[in-house]
Amino acid sequence: MNLGGTVRISRCGMLTLFGLCVLIIVYYVATNHQVKGSLANTLKSQLRFNKKPQDKFVDMGRLLAVAIEVAERGGNVVKQVRRDSDLNLKSKGKTREGVINPVTDGDMRSHYEMYFGLKKMFPQLTVISEEHMHPTAVHPDILPISGHNAEVERLTITELDDPVQMDDITVWIDPLDATKEYSENKLQYVTTMVCVAVRGEPVMGVIHQPFKQDTGVTYWAWAERGHSQTLKLGKQPEFTSSQLPDPLKVLVSMSHTGGKTEVLAKKAFGESTKIVPAAGAGYKALATLWGEGDVYLHTTLIKKWDTCAPNAILRAMGGKMTTLSGQTINYAAREEDKKEKIEDGLLGAAFFHNLLLEKVKKAQQT
Repeated sequence: MNLGGTVRISRCGMLTLFGLCVLIIVYYVATNHQVKGSLANTLKSQLRFNKKPQDKFVDMGRLLAVAIEVAERGGNVVKQVRRDSDLNLKSKGKTREGVINPVTDGDMRSHYEMYFGLKKMFPQLTVISEEHMHPTAVHPDILPISGHNAEVERLTITELDDPVQMDDITVWIDPLDATKEYSENKLQYVTTMVCVAVRGEPVMGVIHQPFKQDTGVTYWAWAERGHSQTLKLGKQPEFTSSQLPDPLKVLVSMSHTGGKTEVLAKKAFGESTKIVPAAGAGYKALATLWGEGDVYLHTTLIKKWDTCAPNAILRAMGGKMTTLSGQTINYAAREEDKKEKIEDGLLGAAFFHNLLLEKVKKAQQT
């Protein structure tokens, strides 16, 4: 019995085998490169967003991710308090116009969540809030902050560090904007807001609408870097130096309807001007971007925590916000700049801010 023999491989078979090997190698190299690239980006992201904050510098991408998270957490608390029905409504006093300035458990519990959430991640950060801690208040047990946001990480994935000195940063928070309307169940106007100012300039803004849709909607923008997919500009109105849209839509505070602000608006923009009553600086700024109003006009005292996030978002989207005298607003926390009040009104617009401001100035002079 002969078990021996020879095995012959044809030239054609050898070429086929060689070609198959080449294809396998090419496929491996290509896919491995993609995996490595993806892995590298993932590792960069993890390094960036998981590293511990340094005392002197702040990673701005990480700060924005945390700001978004605490605004949404504050919004969740605001919704929970509203569902409980007992708001524990109190008065902080009256405004100069004689309107009661209310505060609720929603304001305070949102403040705790937002303020201490930021402080948990950035202990040395300067954070200024509309609400203030009661001397006997117990430090709340804040759950861990993830500090991750996929949209933000896509903006920053190519840069491991975007550090800014801690001393140059001031964060302004409004734990519940439109408290009066919150207590009246006009919930479409309610927002929670966070703003990051660098050397006085508002560069990051977060506005969260907790009662919009089932889970709330968050809008954010980072100057010269990008913005959330939720932020969209409405159609640009047709403006010329001599011809305004007819009628021009002017967003004013509900409590100012029929008063000084409405008189000034019609004097500046014409009797056909359409007054659009609304509440909350955050909502009104968003409404100018959506096209519900052409300009946001405010003629009385307003606080910086009301305006910082709206200002940052308008700026990042190509709009502008100034006082009625045309001054930019300084949000730095240095002692000489630490005034919380804006005394001479406000004008914000997504388009043609300077033209609209000039018309208001002329109306004030006559």
